[in-house]
Amino acid sequence: MSQLNNVFDLGTRALSAQMQRLNTTASNLANAGTVAGSADKAFRPLRPVFTVDEAMPGSGLTAPRAERIVALEREPARMFRPDHPQADPEGFVYESPVEVEEEMVEMLEASRHYQNTLETLSTLRTMMTRTLQMGQ
Repeated sequence: MSQLNNVFDLGTRALSAQMQRLNTTASNLANAGTVAGSADKAFRPLRPVFTVDEAMPGSGLTAPRAERIVALEREPARMFRPDHPQADPEGFVYESPVEVEEEMVEMLEASRHYQNTLETLSTLRTMMTRTLQMGQ
């Protein structure tokens, strides 16, 4: 784990985690509706797997970290399209099992978490600046 020295490091880790969610969701949306010639080659939706580390020992704060990205175990839709250039010998293509509505909800949630964390860090920075100005 990288060293977290203050709350801004913690916020950076949280922003990074939400950015990872947004990136995988964007990848999923970009591959929605794509087809392949076999079920093995069809795109599977991706999700980051997060772990939570104790941010600053004794503080009770935790920090998220994207441990890895996994493909969801969903079967692609088998469609009969013998005219498609990627069709298998039986005339079938396999469409990626990306659910656009689910991905949009994931994107909205990750975006809101990102915005909330950014707003919290901005408010904290403003409060620290005002506190320092009081001493002048």
